[in-house]
Amino acid sequence: MANASSTTTIRPDEAAHFGQLAADWWDPKGSSAMLHRLNPVRLAFLRDAIDVHWAADSRSVRPLAGKRALDVGCGAGLLAEPLARLGAAVTGVDAAPENIAVASAHAAGAGLAIDYRCGDLAGLGLTGFDLVTSMEVIEHVADKAAFVAALADSLAPGGLMVLSTPNRTAASRLLLVEGAERIGLVPRGTHHWDDFVTPEELADLLVAAGLTMGEPRGIAWSPVKGLHLSNDLALNYIVTVTSA
Repeated sequence: MANASSTTTIRPDEAAHFGQLAADWWDPKGSSAMLHRLNPVRLAFLRDAIDVHWAADSRSVRPLAGKRALDVGCGAGLLAEPLARLGAAVTGVDAAPENIAVASAHAAGAGLAIDYRCGDLAGLGLTGFDLVTSMEVIEHVADKAAFVAALADSLAPGGLMVLSTPNRTAASRLLLVEGAERIGLVPRGTHHWDDFVTPEELADLLVAAGLTMGEPRGIAWSPVKGLHLSNDLALNYIVTVTSA
C-alpha cells in the first residue's frame, strides 16, 4: 500500500459548507434530499459488490458480519448506518465536527454502535478495514493523490473499496452544477465542476496508490426511473476497487 502524505486533504471551506447542512442531513426533504435519493442506488451497487467479493449469500441480511467497515466523508451517517445494519463494525470519518455530532446522536437514537471520528483520514491512523467506502468525497478534497493514498492505507489485504463521484463532463456541468443547484435540489456551492474526476483520472490515481479499479457503473437520471444504475457515466459513476 502507498504511504499517505502527511499533508491534510481537508479544505476548510468545504468542511464548513457541509457542516452547515448537518442539522437537516437526515430530513429526506431537506438540503440533503438528493443524497436520500442517491443512497438506495449506491447501496444496491454496494450490496452486489459485497456479495461478489466475498461470495456472500445474497439472501443474507448481515453479509458484513465479522467485518470492519470504514466510511470516509461519512456526513451525518447516511451510509454508515446501513453498513452497520448489514453486520459490519463501522467507523465513520468526516472533516466537519457538526456532521460527526449529528451522526453520533442519530446512531445512538437508532441503537447502532458506530465509531465516528472527526479529522483528516491520513492523520487518524485507521488501518485494516475489510470494506472502505467514500461516496461523493474525492471531488471535495485538497490533494486527491494524498487522499487516495490514505484510502489505500486504510484497506486490509484482500479488502474491498467502493467509491463514487461525479464525472467531469459537459452534462454534469449543466445538470449537477448549473441545474440542480439553481433549482435547489443541491445546496449552492456544493459542487465545483473543475474538481470533478473522470474515470480515467481516478484509475490513474488508484494505480499510483497500488490499487486496481473495476469497471465503473454510471448513476444516471431519467424522468421515469429517477436516479438509477446505468451504463451512462456522463453524470456520476461508482466503482469497486481492490489491491493491485
